[in-house]
Amino acid sequence: MNESELQLRLVAFSFETRFDERGAIQWMQENWNKSFMFSVLYAALVFGGQHFMKPRPKLNLRLPLVLWSLSLAVFSIIGAIRTGSYMLHILSTSGFRRSICDQSFYNGPVSKFWAYAFVLSKAPELGDTAFVVLRKQKLLFLHWYHHITVLLYSWYSYKDMVAGGGWFMTMNYTVHALMYSYYAARAAGFRVPRPFAVVITSAQIAQMAMGLTVSGLVYRWMQQGDCPSRMDNITWATLMYLSYLLLFSNFFYQTYLRREYTTGVKTHG
Repeated sequence: MNESELQLRLVAFSFETRFDERGAIQWMQENWNKSFMFSVLYAALVFGGQHFMKPRPKLNLRLPLVLWSLSLAVFSIIGAIRTGSYMLHILSTSGFRRSICDQSFYNGPVSKFWAYAFVLSKAPELGDTAFVVLRKQKLLFLHWYHHITVLLYSWYSYKDMVAGGGWFMTMNYTVHALMYSYYAARAAGFRVPRPFAVVITSAQIAQMAMGLTVSGLVYRWMQQGDCPSRMDNITWATLMYLSYLLLFSNFFYQTYLRREYTTGVKTHG
């Protein structure tokens, strides 16, 4: 163990260092395809639930939504801090290329637990949509498409410890820390300034652009033999992040730009 690894162990919690990442990876290799079962069940419950709720009054669910969003906010904040500290350590000691290509994120003393927690969390996060359906809110294609594809890709990728995972997970933790904190505040009845929502969507767009960049660099450096991945994984990652970039950019335009322009026209008319 080198000095930097020893120093990193000293700031790791005992449950993080004791976590058996080999067992976790083996479990995922044997069970990752269960993500398809979760996705199909999710889609059936979502669209079946919409049909069930159609003739019924919407539910309020304010307190459950506050607790749900707050719990995911706390989880994401801690995950962002722990994985972020590890990524900053790698960037400062070994550089940008290693932060992408090195597989230590999956077995590092600080990050290994949070990497596995991240991929597992994509299953319970499907519960977000239950609140949309039961409260009879508008269900966007972006919402359910994003939930399904993140679940499938996360489980598919973790089992192979592919390059780029540290960036993908840390970015997602960080954006979700902001997003679920915003949801919790709104559900609790706080008046959150509109610019905060703009910042969150902007951060999501930046995340997707960076995801595409990382995927491209993994492809480039994989040819040189020191960036472990597979062509099929890079292809799926690129398609996924490109679709997210287009969808979130369209959401930004429709929600913040077009609406403000339309409102301005009406006001001046």
